[in-house]
Amino acid sequence: MVPSGKIPRIVIAATGSGVGKTTATVALMGALRARGLKVAAFKCGPDYLDPTYHQRAAGVRSHNLDGWMMDRDAVVSTFARASADADLAVIEGMMGLFDSATPTGDDGSTAQIAKWLDAPVLLVTDASGVARTIAAVAAGFARFDPAVRVAGMICNRVGGRGHLDLLRAAQPEVPIVGGFPASAELAFPERHLGLLMADESNVPQRLIDGWSRLAAEWLDIDAIVGIARSAQALEAGRASDPIQIDSSRPRGRIGVAYDAAFHFYYEDNLNRLRSLGAELVNFSPIRDRELPEVDGLYFGGGYPEAFARELSSNDAMLAAIRGFAARGGVVYAECGGLMYLTDAIRTLDGKRWPMAAIIPGVAAMSEKLQAIGYVEVETRADSILGPARTRFRGHQFRHSTLEGAEGEERIDLIYNVAPRWGGAPFAEGYRVGNVLASYVHAHWASNPTAAESLINACIRSRVARQPAA
Repeated sequence: MVPSGKIPRIVIAATGSGVGKTTATVALMGALRARGLKVAAFKCGPDYLDPTYHQRAAGVRSHNLDGWMMDRDAVVSTFARASADADLAVIEGMMGLFDSATPTGDDGSTAQIAKWLDAPVLLVTDASGVARTIAAVAAGFARFDPAVRVAGMICNRVGGRGHLDLLRAAQPEVPIVGGFPASAELAFPERHLGLLMADESNVPQRLIDGWSRLAAEWLDIDAIVGIARSAQALEAGRASDPIQIDSSRPRGRIGVAYDAAFHFYYEDNLNRLRSLGAELVNFSPIRDRELPEVDGLYFGGGYPEAFARELSSNDAMLAAIRGFAARGGVVYAECGGLMYLTDAIRTLDGKRWPMAAIIPGVAAMSEKLQAIGYVEVETRADSILGPARTRFRGHQFRHSTLEGAEGEERIDLIYNVAPRWGGAPFAEGYRVGNVLASYVHAHWASNPTAAESLINACIRSRVARQPAA
């Protein structure tokens, strides 16, 4: 273990999406863990699924680092806290190294996170069908932004040892620290939102172990560790957004829906609730027949459409949630959670599966992506997240739309949502009593008061629901 400011660290970036960055990251984490090193795991950007693979490989929860939804202090403090007892930190990038929320800057990019953390970069590239061109790729990435130190390359999908030797013989100015042969038998399964959640039912341990063994065979692990250790001491700056977990002052219990249908949560958001004294209690809308004793409910995103039959058939849980909301209980839901709270989910085969019937309308699945990208939200009225004009940032990535909710007197639309990449602002944020649901995955580092407001709303609703003496 080393002081968090001096933690050896490395960013695994890529020339673009789909070149094998997640696979290389998981393989490296597994190989480092097999050497007895304690690895801290991180993911750049708003991704929920890749961190589940990190957890399987590294044996610890992975934390998201997002340059657009979090400021520098929040990124650095999250990194410092989560890597405090680790031997080495591995940070997986998003998209291509320099891809960001704008085509002319690095806001929200992997490169921005590498700069903020002063971390060297390993660049993953698809080397199939490539020879001397690898030198041009290396030169371009090494020189594009001198503030980003591209310290090594991993060549994926090589044809064999001879091909890897040929790539090294091209003398790229960024050293090649190894590569991976194509391995269809070890491919991770996918669905419409990308990789499947990396639980044992989807991703057998043999896949994780197989990539870890390939990393030990094909990567120069000593060289990679050396690059990670070359990182300079990290200046934490003002650390204006620290999260100190304090379980000694409980301020209510929040039930967190967590199972195969609901598992998209930023660990940072959960830690903010814990730091404010909330006790988080997981429950399963698929399996459990009743709610735990809680003061509020938090439904994250996930795949409710993939488990529509199981969710719809659990009448006891649906009734418990409806009853909790009817008694004034606080319910906060995002994306898949919103879908679960609607009248029904209509799956791609046209079947209609009744749900909690708290938010009017039907969540209709589509084969085409319906929304993707960063958004900024401003509330139009007081809510469980704070007073009117509360602002925060988030992300959308969905294949469904809510049909039949417009004009319903039962609900208020209290969000003004502004897409980051252009497009007209629109009204969203469905509120019914103390229930607030949206397609937006919020990141509360963009406004830490939202988490505190949510807890305070839970406490107020608990007091209001207590019987008179």
